Amino acid sequence: MIQALSGNEMKPQKDNIKEHKQKLYSAVLSDTLDSMGYLNQVLSQGIRPLDDSSVLCGWARVGIYLPIYHDDDLVKVYENELKLIDSLLPDEVPVLICHGLKHIAPWGELLSTRARYLQSAGCLTDGSVRDVRVIREMNFPVFTGGITPVDTKYRGKLAWYDVPGKIHGVDVKSGDLVFGDVDGVLIIPRENVELALEKAFQKVSDENMVREKIVSGESLEKIFADHGIL
Repeated sequence: MIQALSGNEMKPQKDNIKEHKQKLYSAVLSDTLDSMGYLNQVLSQGIRPLDDSSVLCGWARVGIYLPIYHDDDLVKVYENELKLIDSLLPDEVPVLICHGLKHIAPWGELLSTRARYLQSAGCLTDGSVRDVRVIREMNFPVFTGGITPVDTKYRGKLAWYDVPGKIHGVDVKSGDLVFGDVDGVLIIPRENVELALEKAFQKVSDENMVREKIVSGESLEKIFADHGIL
């Protein structure tokens, strides 16, 4: 059982993020989670990659934003945000939950630069991002609810991090596996990552076999009758 810890201590044994990004895709992971009884792990529509070729795969670090209307020495709007980003470990993904506050951009070029230096796997937010042109040039995977030049200062503060949250209808906690591509984003609960990845890799292998049969001219009905895969 994986304990509710932070950083690398939260990670299951199967930890080859590079292999996951190269061989897996959101559709096969969604089907796999369905087969395991997890029917609500895909974020609702509206979260999109800044670059359609991006693949996001890494371990969640959850941060929750609340609206504010000023900033001063007591509010310290950036305090927790800086602590979260500076504490990122390799292959971790800040999951910044803004509860629909798309008028603020909790993510931009400078945070991307710091996160990439720390070997973060990317960023996921239901808020907006800015400095899009530069982030695209960096090839840093960012999945976002929108784009705006507006900073969080005077408007929103990261109130808590490494606490449970919900993003676009899906529960998420630090240590869960985040996967996203052009088709969508999903969350794999950390306690089921090992089994889900094992089943997903098997499904990829099965689908590759089915694809060969389709290319060779075999009918879809026969393939489905024989293998139950489409």
